[in-house]
Amino acid sequence: MTERTLAIVKPDGVIQKKVGEIIRRIERKGYDIIDIKMVQADEALLRAHYAELADRPFFPGLMHYMMEHPVVAIVVEGDNVIKGWRTLMGLTNPTEAAPGTIRGDFGRDWPGDEVRNVVHGSDSPESAQHEIKLWFPELNN
Repeated sequence: MTERTLAIVKPDGVIQKKVGEIIRRIERKGYDIIDIKMVQADEALLRAHYAELADRPFFPGLMHYMMEHPVVAIVVEGDNVIKGWRTLMGLTNPTEAAPGTIRGDFGRDWPGDEVRNVVHGSDSPESAQHEIKLWFPELNN
């Protein structure tokens, strides 16, 4: 089933200069990049994107982290791309993510229990559609 998902290379991935490698992994898997842009995310965009996490204790740190440097937002399309991209990313916690996954290879735990896990991916077709509309309002999906 062909579907679309939102992939984001987070600030730590951009700072580490991993954007090209991440795009290479997406393309090597056979997925298509429909649109891509570098974005300096603002508070309004991130609050809409992470609305379900707003009451969590880590939310202020997440907001700071996501605004500290530009990110690269990518619309990816392919057969079962949501599940496939999440597999390429690896587990959320970089310490637990398998070697060979993006988070396993490039993610890190930082002092103070802060997790920098390099990438984001939509977790369902509904969240993918919502997130793509937030980050790429110019696309009709």
